[in-house]
This record gives sequence, C-alpha cells and structure tokens, in this order.
Amino acid sequence: MRTCVVLQPGYLPWLGFFEQMAQADEFVLLDDVQYDKHGWRNRNRVKGPAGPVWLTVPVRAGGLDRPRICDVEIDATQRRWAAKHLGTLRACYTGAPHFDRLYPQMEALLRHNWRLLVELDIALLALLCERLALRRPIHRSSTLGVAGDRCARLVEICRGIGCDRYYSGGAARDYLDVALFERAGIEVAFQDYGHPQYPQRHGSFIPQLSIVDLLFNCGPASLGILTGREPSLAPSGAKQSGADQSEADQSEADQSGADQSRDREGATAS
Repeated sequence: MRTCVVLQPGYLPWLGFFEQMAQADEFVLLDDVQYDKHGWRNRNRVKGPAGPVWLTVPVRAGGLDRPRICDVEIDATQRRWAAKHLGTLRACYTGAPHFDRLYPQMEALLRHNWRLLVELDIALLALLCERLALRRPIHRSSTLGVAGDRCARLVEICRGIGCDRYYSGGAARDYLDVALFERAGIEVAFQDYGHPQYPQRHGSFIPQLSIVDLLFNCGPASLGILTGREPSLAPSGAKQSGADQSEADQSEADQSGADQSRDREGATAS
C-alpha cells in the first residue's frame, strides 16, 4: 500500500507532525485552505529556563477576507521578529549537545527577507527534514489542481498521487468520513501518538514543543526517538507534564501546553 499524509504547513512543527510524515510515501502540505489565526501556521514553542516560550511570526491577515494559508504575508513593518527568535533560540539552547548542528542553518533562513509565511514554513521544513534524515516527496495542494469539498477533496488528493492508504491525525476521528474513503478503495488509519521523552535542558520534561527542542538536544538520534524506533532517552523519573491534555480549544492565557495534535488537516479542506 502507498500512504498519503496531508497536513497544513506550520512554523517549526512538533514531533507528531514528523511522525506522520515518516509514515508517508507521499506528503501533501494543505496550503490553499483558510488561514487559522490562532493555529500553528506562524508560531510554536521552545523550552527556556522558566518553561515554554512562544516564537510567533507576525503576519498580515487582519482585514483580509478569509485568506488562504498560501496568501498570508509576513508583516514587514515588524522588522525585528527574526532577530528575537534567534536570540530566544540562543538563550534556550546554547550549550545543548547539538546546537551547532542546526542553529547556523536556521539563522541563515530566518535572516532571509521572506514575503509569504508559507515560503518560510516550507524552507524551514526542508531544513528540519534534512537534519532528521527524513526524505519524502512533498507536494503543495495549491499546485495539484484538485477540487472538492472537505473529505471528498482529500480522497481525490490520495487518488491523484497514487495512494491507497490515508494516515490521518487523531483529532480527525471526530469529522473524517471514513466510509467515503473506503468506497474509493482507500484505507484510513489514525495517528495515536505516544509522545516520547528525551533529555531536555532546564528541568522537568515538557512535551509537545517544536521539533527544534528534540534536534538541539538529541541530534542524529531524533528521528528514531520521535518514531519510537529508539528507546526513551529521558532520565528515570522525568515528568511528562502536560502530555495528557485534551484536544479542546484553549484560551491564549492557558495555551502553555496546547496540544498540537489537534491540527485538523481536512477540517477546512474546501
């Protein structure tokens, strides 16, 4: 069977994003659906001495009528966001075992003058996949010419790239029309991700951070850790605070442990 994974692009995504990607024969970035203002397209979290720290790319989406992800621009009036992100990464991870293996390449990309958010997200995704030694064909839905409403479009994407198995995020159990896939001869499997523990700096273990936390700390072992092919490397007694959160929406003030597994790849696939 050939497996397709469809996910919206994100800024420095979490481990579960790459676990799905690792299961794919063909990987599709769903970049032509409506931009979600409070989602993960332009932000993520890293771990500092006081706990999780947000990295947010400023965008120009206000006043636009239902902009697509692929049309959202980075706010050029906020010129120091990249320098702030780089400063946060240095403060959080200088001295981490594999800092020098990733940071210089990230710095080069973040200092580039990007216009579109999706271009930044995809460039960083390519770098992160290279550091993980994760090689998969990547398509953008905006270039596939596939129409359809929500689940029907996902079915047609699978068909169009020659896949007969669809590996979906776990949150999609609430809305995915599995029968529609089955009638098209496509098997559906849902991710049930058990977040691994691994050595982290700055105290007790915190899950659901950006993949960069894993890469800075574990380097070449990262892919094996996130896919479960390597045993947990966390010291005994490490706490997995926040790992059992619900997938419900949370307010901005309570999002220090927001669950990125709630990314809904097909929820707006119209």
